[in-house]
Amino acid sequence: MTKKLRTYSDEFKAEAVKKIADNNGNISATAKQLGIAMQTLSNWNNKANQGKLVGT
Repeated sequence: MTKKLRTYSDEFKAEAVKKIADNNGNISATAKQLGIAMQTLSNWNNKANQGKLVGT
């Protein structure tokens, strides 16, 4: 059985990164609220900080 790869819109990624600030920088809690993997959100946050994430 293979796992389906989930794709997220650029808008969702940008909003998710903004929510990190609402949670006082807590990536783990934000990921749980959004129902996504912490590592995924961490990667998006790193890309946003480097200016490589569309919409941020």
